[in-house]
Amino acid sequence: MDKKQVIVRFYRFKNRLKEKTAGLAPGKVSISPEALEAAEKALTKMAEDYPDWVSGLIVKLQEQHGRCVDTPESRRDCFEEIHRIAHDMKGQGGTFGYPLITTFADSLYGFTYKRDEISDGQVELIKAHLDAMRAVIRGRISGTGGEIGEKLTDSLNDAIQKYSA
Repeated sequence: MDKKQVIVRFYRFKNRLKEKTAGLAPGKVSISPEALEAAEKALTKMAEDYPDWVSGLIVKLQEQHGRCVDTPESRRDCFEEIHRIAHDMKGQGGTFGYPLITTFADSLYGFTYKRDEISDGQVELIKAHLDAMRAVIRGRISGTGGEIGEKLTDSLNDAIQKYSA
C-alpha cells in the first residue's frame, strides 16, 4: 500500500483588525468624548427621522403588494423585492427605538423567502404585515408598544395562521 505524505502548514497572522478598533489596542486608539457626543447626536437625529424614512420603505412595499395583486404572473419578482426591502427594515427598527418594525419586517422577510407557488392568501398576508407596520409608524409606537403593540402582534399572528393554512 502506497502512503502519501501530507504536509500541513499553519500560518498565524497578526490581528490587524484588533489594532484598528477602539479599546482593543491598549494605548494606540481612543475615541474622544467629542466624537462620541457627535455620534450620539447623529444617532438621535436619525432616530427622529426614522418614522419618515421607514414610511418611504413601506410605500415601496405597498407598490410591490399592488403589483402582486394586479399582475399575478410577476409575483415571484415582487416577492423577491419585498424580501430585500424587509431585510433592510428588520435590522433598523430596533436601532431607532421601533422594535415592532423589526419584528414585523423579520416576519415578512421570513415569509417572502423563495416559494414554489404564491397564492392569493399569501399576497393578503403581505398586506397584513404592511397594515401592522403602518399602524406602528402612524401611532409612533416605540418600544414594545405595550397593550397596543401586543394587539398588533396578535392581529398579525392571527393573519399568519389564517393565510398560511
